[in-house]
Amino acid sequence: MAAMTAYKYQAQAMMRDYLLADPLVPYTSVLIGVVLCKMAYDFTRILSSFYFKGYTSLTKIQRIEWNNRGMSSAHAIFITAVSLYLVMSTDLFSDRIKGPITFRNSIISTSALGVSVGYFITDLAMIFWLYPSLGGMEYVLHHTLSLVAIAYTMLSGEGQFYTYMVLISETTTPEINMRWFLDTAGLKKSNAYLVNGILMFVAWLVARIFLFMYVFYHIYLHYSQIMQMHAFGYYLTFVVPSVLFVMNTMWFMKILKGVMKTLAKWP
Repeated sequence: MAAMTAYKYQAQAMMRDYLLADPLVPYTSVLIGVVLCKMAYDFTRILSSFYFKGYTSLTKIQRIEWNNRGMSSAHAIFITAVSLYLVMSTDLFSDRIKGPITFRNSIISTSALGVSVGYFITDLAMIFWLYPSLGGMEYVLHHTLSLVAIAYTMLSGEGQFYTYMVLISETTTPEINMRWFLDTAGLKKSNAYLVNGILMFVAWLVARIFLFMYVFYHIYLHYSQIMQMHAFGYYLTFVVPSVLFVMNTMWFMKILKGVMKTLAKWP
């Protein structure tokens, strides 16, 4: 078993040295990410026009945001699934494997990050294009930090474990978007709206509060390995999760107030 694991990581090292050395690999995955975003946007538009009668009565900016949220939900489902797979179902970032966790990567991990970079480029471009209709400065800050951190880990191969741990927090995005969909569709007083609000609260608490605390604890335990990273990657490892955690906490307090307010009014 140990010999098979050793051969597996030798093969991954060869793929990294000979395939990831070609810049076409990450850049192609970024382009694929942009194309997939366009496909998800158009798919949301087509599906909604057929199955949601109120879609055509929405304003132009509402339809754009509706489609944009469908696109962001598709990305969230994809990157959350990949993150959970790499972190929990493979040995890529396992402490059982010798060597610094901060320098481990694979073709799959790098390519998936490229797709995510493509999404953040697309979504940030839309935010700037329609600013502030799709989000204010807090969204610009969130997306910019995420884009810089993901792009760096994709191109350098450093710190991918921490990037994927933070990306697991995207599991809250579909619930956030569903809340907006239900509100826009006039279903704010429905049971679905209440259930979604509770799910969003639980998911946010687990994925954006508790998980980030674990990330900080993991950074503390592996600080000697993080010190071996390039200076830019070293500072990103501390700055990005810290800033996002502060933003997550602020948003969580708003979610908590919203849930309590909704429950208080519920018959």
